[in-house]
Amino acid sequence: MSIAQTQNITLIDKLVSRTLINNIILVVAGVALTALSAQLSIPALPVPFTFQTLAVLVIGSTYGAARGAITMGAYALVGALGLPVFADASSGLNVLFGYSGGFIIGFIFAAALAGRLAELKWSSNVLKALVGFVMSTVVIYGLGIPVLSMNAYDSDLLAATQGMLPYLGWDFVKAVIAAGLIPSAWLLVKKLDKKN
Repeated sequence: MSIAQTQNITLIDKLVSRTLINNIILVVAGVALTALSAQLSIPALPVPFTFQTLAVLVIGSTYGAARGAITMGAYALVGALGLPVFADASSGLNVLFGYSGGFIIGFIFAAALAGRLAELKWSSNVLKALVGFVMSTVVIYGLGIPVLSMNAYDSDLLAATQGMLPYLGWDFVKAVIAAGLIPSAWLLVKKLDKKN
């Protein structure tokens, strides 16, 4: 019995077989996509508006819990080691312990949650996908706001209201985009399966 038969199937499993080399390629591709999405940013304080959250949601729900979390962990690691993968081509431990650090660590847990919900078939339904993506975004905020607060504000409440309130709408739009993309990709894959 293969690993794919004993695990819940995700979107990527319908397209690529589960082998070590494929998993490595997927992780590298996911790190690259997240790094690229970090460079698509709008300057803002205390942290820039980026497309990273969209990448986290898409990667987590496409790859599944384990590969999604490993991908985001690899992203955090290569950035900490000096590759310029974080927003504005930044890198280093100072970023992980700075304003954005909690959000970057939150990516790991958010990708795991989005991935687990995808394994439970939430990603093929628009409404369930949206709810799952909002939940995953809340995880990012849950880890990001306390670290932001330690670095820039006197309390978590101030960090949440003054620091993160402007980002809520932007992150909801990213959740909506992901909730449109992933179920649509599932429909396409199912159509292709029927033709074959």
